[in-house]
Amino acid sequence: MTATKGLEGIVAATSSISSIHDGVLAYRGINIDELAERASYEETAYLLWYGKLPTKSQLLKLQQQLCDYAAVPEAVLEQMKLYPNNANTMAVLRTAVSALALYDETANDISRESNQLKAIKLQAQLPTLIAAYARIRDGKEPIAPLKNVSLPYNFLYMLSGEKPDEVAVRALDQALVLHADHELNASTFSARVTIATLSDIYSGITSAIGTLKGPLHGGANEAVMNMLSEIGTLDKAEAYIQNKLNNREKIMGFGHRVYKNGDPRAKHLQKMSRELSVLKGDSTLYDISVKVEELVTGQKGLKPNVDFYSASVYTLLGIPSDLFTPIFAISRLSGWTAHILEQLDDNRIIRPRADYVGPTNQRYIPIDMR
Repeated sequence: MTATKGLEGIVAATSSISSIHDGVLAYRGINIDELAERASYEETAYLLWYGKLPTKSQLLKLQQQLCDYAAVPEAVLEQMKLYPNNANTMAVLRTAVSALALYDETANDISRESNQLKAIKLQAQLPTLIAAYARIRDGKEPIAPLKNVSLPYNFLYMLSGEKPDEVAVRALDQALVLHADHELNASTFSARVTIATLSDIYSGITSAIGTLKGPLHGGANEAVMNMLSEIGTLDKAEAYIQNKLNNREKIMGFGHRVYKNGDPRAKHLQKMSRELSVLKGDSTLYDISVKVEELVTGQKGLKPNVDFYSASVYTLLGIPSDLFTPIFAISRLSGWTAHILEQLDDNRIIRPRADYVGPTNQRYIPIDMR
């Protein structure tokens, strides 16, 4: 056996959900560029779950289900009021999703039919949980979800209490489409490993959220925003980045293991960032981002990934930076649950081996002789 660090280049599963070939990302064979420009997030989730785009009636049914199941048990909201106001938002989400299982009498039913319905329920409830905690920590009461509105509309409404404008809803909708799935990434792999033991879907999603929490995965977009805030103004960007490059410090939001010629999702988020800057009448964040890209790509040859411009997009939408990764989880929930369903369709427990490199031929030494 030969160990491969980080499992790089190892094919660990077959999947028909999403693919990355020659730098092109596709969901169920449809190029991400086409989906980002034309599909809603609800359409995209249906595509990932059922393998095809929905008809008009199928989409209307899913949209209605997402509204019907958006409310969460009152007991979970009361628990969230006991969480520290300064708690890590991904830790809050991880705990709250785990708690949801306690109030679902079908939690341990892992049949396809039951898991498909739970996937819809979880997709509906994640935005409610995140918006609720954002308000609770500010001393405000959670806002109940609306009926007959889209998922991104509902989230923005529950977060602020105000009806969002059409541009903001479309921007978040497109961001959710772009983050929905990404082949066998770390959090998806975690979900599949957990569910392969025939554990329940809530455990699988809790595992995925815990994995996404890490700064080398979902947490990178928050780190990008922290960097942009530290830079502050365009005139300080060059010195800031040059200092990091000189000290060989990692600059978050650049490079990707599976993309050698740039992340295909980044261009959509850059365009979105530019459009929102114009709408808000303030291009500071966008201008700094462009300058940082110019310096890092020019000197290191690294191009922006999906996290880089999503930071300015979410900030321009008025979303606090520590909610960026939870929003990533809202989007990736559709991919995680699609992979859970696929794993269970042809399941085998995932149990790799390790290449042992420790000492050999050792003997037990009695404690009095050590």
